[in-house]
Amino acid sequence: MKLLSLSWDPDRIFFVIPYINHPVTWYGLLFASGFLVGYFLVRKSFTRLMDGGSVEATRLTDRLTTLVVLGTLIGARLGHVFFYSWPYFRAHPFDIFKVWEGGLASHGGAIGILIALCMFALWNRKFSFLTVLDIVAIPAAFVGGCIRIGNFINQEITGIPTKLPWGVTFGHPVDGLQGVALHPVQLYESLFYFATFLLLYQISKRRDQILGSGLVSGLFFVLVFSFRFAIEFLKNGYSDWVDPDALFHMGQLLSLPFIGVGLGLLAYHFLRAKNASFPST
Repeated sequence: MKLLSLSWDPDRIFFVIPYINHPVTWYGLLFASGFLVGYFLVRKSFTRLMDGGSVEATRLTDRLTTLVVLGTLIGARLGHVFFYSWPYFRAHPFDIFKVWEGGLASHGGAIGILIALCMFALWNRKFSFLTVLDIVAIPAAFVGGCIRIGNFINQEITGIPTKLPWGVTFGHPVDGLQGVALHPVQLYESLFYFATFLLLYQISKRRDQILGSGLVSGLFFVLVFSFRFAIEFLKNGYSDWVDPDALFHMGQLLSLPFIGVGLGLLAYHFLRAKNASFPST
């Protein structure tokens, strides 16, 4: 059977801003678009929980979005530095600040978001940490899908070689595997994250009591990071800390604690629901 490997070598730049000649990349556009959609989803959730208080909901959303964006960028950058390339950055510490050269780690971004949510919960006592976590988990899956499409356009975080007909041959892959058909793992992840987003969004609409119960965020952690653990078997190992030939990659080891958190949140949700079904007399 003749293989139908697809060739992929797009321009990473979407357009150049006139006069200042600043390039806008597809990755940056998708990253910003994901957060823009997330902003309106979060504001909608706050408005619903506050019975239509749109002005206060907008104020809370603005503050939360600022913290989450900063937490994502700082956490993802430091995650890349410490989890994947510390020997290099230890020798070149000033390169840590060169974010425009690439290098963001999703697990570090997740840690940064959790820290941002803790800060928001301390500042705002109207909603519990768990309620805010449930609210943010929904658009987080959507943002993850957008970012993985950006990774595909950038030809980074590539998969291992494959003979499957949908394998992709990258023209200028970041990891150097040029001219070889690879698993388009970025698209696998993107499709799964978008599907997770739709699932969580539908669950959150069932009844108001869902948000704050841990069900949405628990499902997010279990689904996203379990899939991340599984898909790593189709990726190239790229951490300076873990041998590429080791049984598990760094991404898999980092996913395990998040899966554990998700299972804990689901257990909390179902135990609380069980106790509510059998009130004490």
